[in-house]
Amino acid sequence: MNAQIMIIDRGRGPQLSTSRITVQDLVPYFQLGCTHEQILEVMPTLSEAEIQAVERYVEEHRDLVLEQDRQIRQRNAARKNPPHVEEILRQARQQRLDRMASLGKPETEGDNGDGHPG
Repeated sequence: MNAQIMIIDRGRGPQLSTSRITVQDLVPYFQLGCTHEQILEVMPTLSEAEIQAVERYVEEHRDLVLEQDRQIRQRNAARKNPPHVEEILRQARQQRLDRMASLGKPETEGDNGDGHPG
């Protein structure tokens, strides 16, 4: 790769100058202790040099990066579905529970559950 690899901000937070991969895209892998090889398996479009550039950035800006990670996790945890989606999920959940309850009841007396008298 001939282009110089830098960390820049194009409005989505710090990211590689050579791709749309952000620093925060890689932070969870660093936190899990993944090797560069493991990261490359998940993100094969990256180069070893790009991973190293992000790693250096994280080391140099650790407090900022960890605070951004905390904010992202907090924001994701607070996300909720719109009320109409929650209602659909509630209804589907209730239908499953109703089906499970009806499966647990024998249809005829003496039925052992597999359709044969028991």
